[in-house]
Amino acid sequence: MQHVGMSGTTRTTRATRAARAVRHGDPGIGRPPIPGPPDGAGAKGRGYAPLAVASDALGVLVPVAGVYHLTDQGRPVLSAVVACSAWLVIRAGHLRYVRRVIGESRGLLAAAHDWALLVGVLALLRVLTGENSAIGAALAALLPALLLSALTGALIHHRLAARRRAAEAVRRVLVVGEADPVAGVTARLAARTDHPYVVVGTVPVGAGEPADGVPVTGRLTSGPVPERPSAPEGDPDDGVVTGAARRCGADLVLVVPGSRLTGDRLRRLSWQVQDAGLPLMISSGLGDVPPRRVRVSTAAGLQLIQVVAPTRGGPQLLVKHLVDRVGAALGLVLLAPLFAVIALLVRLDSRGPVLFRQLRIGRRGVPFVMWKFRSMVPDADRLRGTLEEVNEQSGPLFKMRRDPRVTRVGRLLRRSSLDELPQLWNVLRGEMSLVGPRPPLPEEVARYGPVEHRRLDVRPGLTGPWQVEGRSELSWEESLALDLSYTDNWSLTGDLDVLARTARAVAGGRGAY
Repeated sequence: MQHVGMSGTTRTTRATRAARAVRHGDPGIGRPPIPGPPDGAGAKGRGYAPLAVASDALGVLVPVAGVYHLTDQGRPVLSAVVACSAWLVIRAGHLRYVRRVIGESRGLLAAAHDWALLVGVLALLRVLTGENSAIGAALAALLPALLLSALTGALIHHRLAARRRAAEAVRRVLVVGEADPVAGVTARLAARTDHPYVVVGTVPVGAGEPADGVPVTGRLTSGPVPERPSAPEGDPDDGVVTGAARRCGADLVLVVPGSRLTGDRLRRLSWQVQDAGLPLMISSGLGDVPPRRVRVSTAAGLQLIQVVAPTRGGPQLLVKHLVDRVGAALGLVLLAPLFAVIALLVRLDSRGPVLFRQLRIGRRGVPFVMWKFRSMVPDADRLRGTLEEVNEQSGPLFKMRRDPRVTRVGRLLRRSSLDELPQLWNVLRGEMSLVGPRPPLPEEVARYGPVEHRRLDVRPGLTGPWQVEGRSELSWEESLALDLSYTDNWSLTGDLDVLARTARAVAGGRGAY
């Protein structure tokens, strides 16, 4: 299923901005591409890496020297220099300062991973050298490194994302292939701004117009081509792609293989593009498959791509279950006073029970009773039938921005997502997870097809991708695409990322009604 990340209006806006940038700020028709580094990182600018290095260095040097000096640990300057050197080496070894990598993610999980390794390295040095500083003081001195590096990574990611929404810091891409596949690739690249690629031209194979608004700057023949470049009739594709790249100012060529663009023809095309000094990328046709699930190998001169199956068991799943149960138990205990306040407000606002129970469908289609704080009038389910005509959601979902069944306190609870907190009990019972797809109603599941049923392969979640990407503002197709992507690609680090982003999404209240 194609992942739809943004509305049609947003796609048009980005395409318009990109076209304007190409016309006014970037090389235009008939002008050669601007030379740049082969990885295309130059589009970002050169300031991000020095900023990250300076932030990492200061995050260790100043706190370690200061804490060691104030607590009389001895040799504060030497300790700070050693810790800072180890931190920078670890970060550089994990390519955190490489321009093609920096800013592409928020950096929180990467910083936490590197910080844990730093603590391990310094602990080993402590044993080898006999250093005897207080462990508490040492950890307190290192903690600012984690916080400052994570904050800097988030700021760089936010800045880069803002520039890309304005069609800045992007790669100008020429897409080559048969018309229909090229149209699909172009549409997907235009639908989102969390990547650096903007299509500025296309070279279709044979007849056909691949996409509205993207110029055709060249065309390859649709018939057979000579098996050898030295054949008397020559290669009819010679110079077509490189000439098209010059005309539209592309600095990268993206090839979409097909029945008329494969094998020897694709190989010879790669020679022409690379000999012209342009980077070449080839679309695999795989959608929503992260790099960690892809393995590349060779056999008999063939490039083979293996797609690793989604994680459905093993140590990661056991850790996820443990985190769910412990997190739910702690949440129920720590939030007990808040539960009491919310219960009082619900009871004072309208008649009816404090808690609302509803049958939902869990993993593998097993039904369970889900708990929430009541946010609607008691007979809300009976009234839903009278509101079907004004349903604002597509597909099997029912959503209304101003649902008359929602109470005054209920609107506050929904906007802040506090009505979902009793689901911690469902998590503790193993019926739900802290992170996962939205738990569907039985009537929704009754309308599922084979594709939709795949989202039931994992436990539903208290929060999930739908929560941090827009909640009720998402269409059914967008919500389904997010759930399927999570189902196939979940990981522990991904769950931690969703949990961290949930707080910001709840605070903003976007899409909550």
